[in-house]
Amino acid sequence: MTNLLKRLMVAGIAAALVTTGLTNPATGPVYRGLALVSSPALTADLERFAQKVAGIAAGEDPSSEPSAPGPDWLVNQRTGADGTVSFREYQRALRQAEDSEQRTLAEAPEIAEAEWDLMGPTNIGGRISDLAIDPILTDTVYAATASGGVWKSTDAGMNWTYSWPDDETQSMGALAAGSDGVLYAGTGESNPGGGSITYGGTGLYRSTDHGETWTFSGLPHSGAFGRIVVDPSDPSRVFAAAAGNLYRPGGQRGLYLSEDGGDEWERVLAGETETSGAADIAIDPQNPDNILVTMWDHHRVPSHRIYTGVGSGLWRSNDGGETWTEVDLPHGLEEQNVGRIGVAFSASNPDRAYAIVANKQDGTGVGVFRSDDGGATFVQTAAGGGSLSQSSFGWWFGRLWVDPDDPQRLFVPGVSLLRSVNGGDSFSNGGSGVHADQHAMEWDPKVPGRVYLGNDGGMYRSDDDGQSWTGAENQGWTQHYSVDVGELTPAHVVSGLQDNGCIKNWSGIEDGGIGGWDSYGCGDGLETLINPQHERTIYGCSQYGGCSISVDGMPVGAPMQFPSGTRKGWWTPIIFDPINSLTMYWGGNVVGRSTNGGLSFTAISPDLTKNEAQLDQHSGYNKLRHVVTAIAASESSIETFWAGTDDGLLWKTSNLSAEAPSWSQIESPDLPDGAWITRVTVDPSDNNTVYVTYSGYRGGDDAARVMQTTDGGTTWTDASGDLPEAPVNDLLTVGDRLIAASDVGVFLSEDGGKKWFKLGAALPAVPVIEMRYHEGTNTLTIATFGHGIQRVALP
Repeated sequence: MTNLLKRLMVAGIAAALVTTGLTNPATGPVYRGLALVSSPALTADLERFAQKVAGIAAGEDPSSEPSAPGPDWLVNQRTGADGTVSFREYQRALRQAEDSEQRTLAEAPEIAEAEWDLMGPTNIGGRISDLAIDPILTDTVYAATASGGVWKSTDAGMNWTYSWPDDETQSMGALAAGSDGVLYAGTGESNPGGGSITYGGTGLYRSTDHGETWTFSGLPHSGAFGRIVVDPSDPSRVFAAAAGNLYRPGGQRGLYLSEDGGDEWERVLAGETETSGAADIAIDPQNPDNILVTMWDHHRVPSHRIYTGVGSGLWRSNDGGETWTEVDLPHGLEEQNVGRIGVAFSASNPDRAYAIVANKQDGTGVGVFRSDDGGATFVQTAAGGGSLSQSSFGWWFGRLWVDPDDPQRLFVPGVSLLRSVNGGDSFSNGGSGVHADQHAMEWDPKVPGRVYLGNDGGMYRSDDDGQSWTGAENQGWTQHYSVDVGELTPAHVVSGLQDNGCIKNWSGIEDGGIGGWDSYGCGDGLETLINPQHERTIYGCSQYGGCSISVDGMPVGAPMQFPSGTRKGWWTPIIFDPINSLTMYWGGNVVGRSTNGGLSFTAISPDLTKNEAQLDQHSGYNKLRHVVTAIAASESSIETFWAGTDDGLLWKTSNLSAEAPSWSQIESPDLPDGAWITRVTVDPSDNNTVYVTYSGYRGGDDAARVMQTTDGGTTWTDASGDLPEAPVNDLLTVGDRLIAASDVGVFLSEDGGKKWFKLGAALPAVPVIEMRYHEGTNTLTIATFGHGIQRVALP
């Protein structure tokens, strides 16, 4: 980078800070004496940021940098004291939310009938788990999304409509269509990583009217599904790969077969251990009695992943699933070090089959294997694990696909889509211009050369067998962690998206802003903020505390500097001081304070966590637990500040203005023991009234835990009332009302938390992670984890 560019960058940073008010008119820039224009300490960071800004100016997407999926952040939040997540409790919560909706219609119709408006984005996609082509209707394709239900396109994947019940789980794992047009959907995503996995599923469902309606088909305790395959010669024979509950051994896991189109299911292949489930299935298209199935031994505990085991392997049946034989893959690994395996047949040469062993215990990929005897034996191809774009999380992918017209042409998913034209001996980039992290691929048999691709960025279509790709025009299943709204201009909205960066919309829904979202950086977009006094200045955080400042959507300055040696969680909470927006607070394993608009932070607390041992063997995932997850400043008392941690510790300081505030742990037998604290909310008019929300089943059977104190933390009462038994992620006070964001919707209480009403009837049962209330317009804007940003005018 030239010296001129460096000088321009520094000058631009200073100008931006002056423009946005991060200066003191009397003393100049508020940097605690740091000389902005000449500081050598900024040189390295400026170099990196100048390169990034130059790339953006050249047309690069600042959010396109591949990143590892998160450490099951949302799952950890919901983990019970025994280290398990109960899908049965989630099923009960869904029914309770439905009951709450009916009760609200009867008792408070004005609350039930409040209308949610989708603010988008529709020009940005989200993760797709699986795809299915309608065998009857032309140009019709279905997408199973990670946490947004099933969607349908009738124009070859360009525009999409929601095609799933609002009141059912939105987490999808597998999708298939029989030759008779019947659709089968397996709920529960089987890609066990990323912050996105909230719950497993509630079983199998089917549709006989092209996705218009769905009915329950079976296997309610299956947890998640890796694949569903319909016998090409008999649409009444359906195989389903039940991956099982990631956290809880046992249950309905393994390979299931229905011979009556989904009325009854029988397990035809069980795992060798209580943590083994089926991951993938392939049926020989010319000899449907020849079937390959992969089993995956995997288990998640709060402290680490166990994604390999003796129950992993490849199995074959040549009698339609009556009997099974384990197939040897010469991978050279110890038996307990085998992880997820993907498998596929060639449609044009059924003697050719492929398998990929996606991961060892450390997450790295192993290799591709080829068979020329219908899957009886395999040899490893020349392509090594390091060339397969699996990084250190091969279990995030675990699939592969063969061009139906060419047995030598093979696609392997990873961070990038890889293509081989020589039977897997070498690979090159097969997905130029597509988003990172590939999960689903399907050829349309009715249109030669047409193939669809689903990844963490949504849907893509190719009409030349994958040589080039076109992204969908209109999608609606984005996964949002955060949202903020401009205090001065509520049409200004920012949000952080799972694997789709930090985005902003300055046009507003009234001006067609539903698709007008632009990126301003980040990898996985986590916390996002708008400076309440200077709205041109916005903030965005990637995973693990990668936070920066932007002006008019362009990054400025070095990344935000947090105290050295501190732990940073997947989500790092950052808030403005309610009086002075130049003062900001941050949570790692300590609380940090900035007096220069977030450029740098100083620790103002000791380690507030239990700081227990970190056990995850996967690269990049250790030292991510035991962090501050919620912070709150009082509007009515400048000296009071609260902090809560992921290991259930609650803290308070009453001398915040001190250089080194003193902290007291708040302990009470009435508070949940060890549960993840998701939010601390201080009543803006009463410093002693505080609400703390706890997520997870650690507190017992009542999963919704809203705790209230009216005496500054001395005594506590439960304000959960009749909320559905699902974790509460955010809580706001709006006058005398309480509003709770839950895993099954948004709820409102007018009596201090005794009785809760479901706000709006048309919002799907999707996790709502964060909310922002705008007093001037009396509107509530929410970040959903699967259905975009939504806004409602409060009744």
